[in-house]
Amino acid sequence: MSTEIKYLGHSSFQVLTNNKSILMDPFLTDNPTATTTADEIDADVILVSHGHYDHVADVEAIAKRTGALLIANYEIVTWFQNQGITNTHAMHIGGQHVFAFGTVKLTIAHHGSCLPDGSNGGQPTGIILKTVDGTIYHAGDTGLFLDMQLIADEDIQVAILPIGDNFTMGPADSVKATAFLKASTVIPAHFNTWPLIEQDTDRWQQAIQSETTAQPVVLSPGESFLLQKP
Repeated sequence: MSTEIKYLGHSSFQVLTNNKSILMDPFLTDNPTATTTADEIDADVILVSHGHYDHVADVEAIAKRTGALLIANYEIVTWFQNQGITNTHAMHIGGQHVFAFGTVKLTIAHHGSCLPDGSNGGQPTGIILKTVDGTIYHAGDTGLFLDMQLIADEDIQVAILPIGDNFTMGPADSVKATAFLKASTVIPAHFNTWPLIEQDTDRWQQAIQSETTAQPVVLSPGESFLLQKP
């Protein structure tokens, strides 16, 4: 068995592990790169890094249709409870909790977290997901920060990092982040959704290969990477 990490476009991923479907930052309906819809995808768990529309757009619809467990910071969970979502688990930065599907820990991220209606979304986070096959770090939307060197202590097998620039770190800073994290594999996110965040992924892969020890894996929406236990 292995854990499948499927790219859904933008910063949205589906992790299939331990017979569970875990969605990260589902943004499908208005995502011009998405190859699936919110009505088609299955979910047992939804993980949300922060409150911006391009990360929470389909949370409510998917959670209500599937009954998936929503996990996010306290402010985001409270906001979705007010939208009628009842299966929730609130966490916050630095906190860790063991679930039946794996372990979740939230980290810092340098960004914003305003919710779609302007409500306070609390602090943005990164997400560490510890599965039976290894540890995945979804950095969310963030700039580069030195404490990524501490996150490396979590023994990251796969790092999902934004590379689009403008709103998040760009390619050069993501290479530095990869070196800090010491991840075995790095997957780019938050790029090429719109012209403003278009990037040359061939050049990015070359930089990762020449300046870090990580394996760069560029996925097109709908493609997957298999994380296998060492």
